[in-house]
Amino acid sequence: MPKSRRDKKISLTKTAKKGLETKQKLIEELRKCVDIYRNLFIFSVANMRNNKLKDIRTAWKHSRFFFGKNKVMVVALGRRDTDEYKDNLHKVSKYLRGEVGVLFTNKTKDEVQEYFSHFKEMDFARAGNQAQMDITLDEGPLEQFPHSMEPQLRQLGLPTALKKGVVTLLKDHEVCKEGDVLTPEQARILKLFAIEMAEFKVQIKCMWNSETGEFENFAGEGEPMQDNEDDDEEDDDEAE
Repeated sequence: MPKSRRDKKISLTKTAKKGLETKQKLIEELRKCVDIYRNLFIFSVANMRNNKLKDIRTAWKHSRFFFGKNKVMVVALGRRDTDEYKDNLHKVSKYLRGEVGVLFTNKTKDEVQEYFSHFKEMDFARAGNQAQMDITLDEGPLEQFPHSMEPQLRQLGLPTALKKGVVTLLKDHEVCKEGDVLTPEQARILKLFAIEMAEFKVQIKCMWNSETGEFENFAGEGEPMQDNEDDDEEDDDEAE
């Protein structure tokens, strides 16, 4: 019987070494950017969409973006003043929590804030997002849908039927109320009816200047939460 190609032994020591090398490379890249660029900004993302972030990176080819691997970035910049790469970088590290990224740029503070304060785009909400308004569908024909979609709409909870070959909503149907946490079915219905309810936007939380070592907080939320050694390891890859 021929040996299965799947029957391969993987050395855990080798995979661990590869992961360590990847993290070390990211640390080196971050520190290199600290030395090259004038300003460092931490930004947070609301309603994350990879395609929107890609648009920003394309528009800012003159700069460098890193997104994900927060714990590794904390190591690169420094967790405390005793191990920070340069003066006051440990203050930046305190903001590396959740869906945040690092922007290295030679653009000024005003240029960065001006661009990101206006970069807001609507998109379809996903399951788990919060409904931003009440949505109710009116009774009557849904001529935008082919007859073949009627079973799918009914499966999503809509009271539909075919009347003379036309998909018809048999009665008014409340999809969601403002503040509801959307279910997968609700999110799917909103998308099918082209109702956009999620706003992708970027908030600049703080900055650090490499020439002066000055740190500035823009978030207006005081000192961020201290590091938790038990935080889960970030799974996202670096985004440049």
